Amino acid sequence: MSHYNLEETAQPYQQQQLAGQFAQRFQLLAGNIEHVIRGKRDAVELALICLFAEGHLLIEDVPGTGKTTLARSIAASVDAEWRRIQFTPDLLPSDITGVSIFNQAYQKFEFHKGPVFANIVLADEINRASPKTQSALLEVMEERRVTVDSEPHQVPRPFLVVATQNPVDMDGTYPLPEAQLDRFLMQISVGYPDHASEVEVLKGGPSGPQVERLPVVARAADVAGMIDFATRIHVADPVYDYIVALCGATRNHPAIRLGASPRGSLALLRAARVKAAAAGRHFVVPEDVKALAVPVLAHRLIRTPDAELRELTAGQVLGEILTGMPVPQAV
Repeated sequence: MSHYNLEETAQPYQQQQLAGQFAQRFQLLAGNIEHVIRGKRDAVELALICLFAEGHLLIEDVPGTGKTTLARSIAASVDAEWRRIQFTPDLLPSDITGVSIFNQAYQKFEFHKGPVFANIVLADEINRASPKTQSALLEVMEERRVTVDSEPHQVPRPFLVVATQNPVDMDGTYPLPEAQLDRFLMQISVGYPDHASEVEVLKGGPSGPQVERLPVVARAADVAGMIDFATRIHVADPVYDYIVALCGATRNHPAIRLGASPRGSLALLRAARVKAAAAGRHFVVPEDVKALAVPVLAHRLIRTPDAELRELTAGQVLGEILTGMPVPQAV
């Protein structure tokens, strides 16, 4: 069992102060969103981790569980530009990215930006559009730019795509391509509220907390600063080894046909850094990695036909790997 020394993570007092400020702002945002999304603290915090890790979030669940409301609540809590795209079977790629239109007055083509040029983009029911339209998001999700007529156009920072989808066995849905799934930092499920939370929702009724009434608690510049700070969170060598070992184990598991790629390893590292900062720490501990392994890696794994027949989920496979893998211990 490997060990690492917490003294190696010692940083100046100012670094610890900044981590505390990060945690304060993070909890303020989470608490603000919880005024609308009742009893789903874990889902709210995972969504915010995606925002500060500069990743993208895929929320899969049955209709009516608050997928869209969660995305709108994040946008309402941050003083940033946001756009909603309702994905339908007849949606075209240019409806997302924008299009060049010939300006007769100036005798040249001008690019008219699509709704993807925003800080927070809500891609509602993303798997109701055709694969061709879904693929329009691939470049912008990875490189944060759109290329139209060989001209690159940068999207603003911060940039977060929150996509919602219904389960693929429902009518009118298309499965997302593996390459697109890999672009999402996390896939989560909101789930049904518990009894007490649903009672609170009913009591609130039409006059209860609504997304439109949420106060803004962070500016886009604040979010960008928090993103930059998260990239400086210290990671000890044994924690790097632990991340690589976890992802490597998915590639060799008999129930997995295609394991996590190096993009998955990087995603897990970025998310773990944010989780550490959200806890007020300026260093990552293995528990940060362990807590995020399933939401970050499960959707990237492709099971073997035998595992599918046995209804063995990717989350269960990761659970086995996490249980059987030694965790670095602090000394």
